[in-house]
Amino acid sequence: MNLFGDSDNWSEKLAPILKQYKGRKHPLDYHNRYQLLIMVVLSAQDSDVNINSIAPAFFKAYPNMETLAVTNIDNLLLHISGVQNFATKANWLLEIAQNLKKDSNIPLSMDGLTALKGIGRKSANVIMRESHVPAEGIMADLHVIRVAPRIGLIPETKDGIKTEKQLMQVFPKAIWGEIGMAISFLGREICRPKPKCPVCPIKDICKYYKENY
Repeated sequence: MNLFGDSDNWSEKLAPILKQYKGRKHPLDYHNRYQLLIMVVLSAQDSDVNINSIAPAFFKAYPNMETLAVTNIDNLLLHISGVQNFATKANWLLEIAQNLKKDSNIPLSMDGLTALKGIGRKSANVIMRESHVPAEGIMADLHVIRVAPRIGLIPETKDGIKTEKQLMQVFPKAIWGEIGMAISFLGREICRPKPKCPVCPIKDICKYYKENY
């Protein structure tokens, strides 16, 4: 029994945002899987805009896993000192590069990705979605954590893992790879902390809209 409602019904209700955002590239401005992995690690507790701003110089210095693996912490810190928790992330990146050694060794499974330092389920879901491999979960970032309860999808929680598990009960596996990013894009553009409800494509099925308009 589904705890949060009929999955097929919710899939139908959210069809407008699935259609609107399906396949849209993640806001991190990466150009290959190596860059995506590095930028996802750096973006934790930081903004995509900030990571995009430091990325060109970083990847000029470290164009692939091989070059990153042979650098040292002091040199690496020069390129990421403007990033939140940069010292910890520098150690993570160096360990990842030294373990993987080549871009071609980047794993594309949940277990393989979450075994890497600095990669949790949210990050792994992003990497898998952007790499077009079958989803093993639903990406639950801060936007999804805010928007999903507001719509009425799940009970409110600040826990990303709990949010993901609840959403996995709501939606069929066939749309796991896209539904998280669709909700996230909705949260970035329309369902902001101060939501723009009148222009929302799913306002007619939204719990918040029904209660406030």
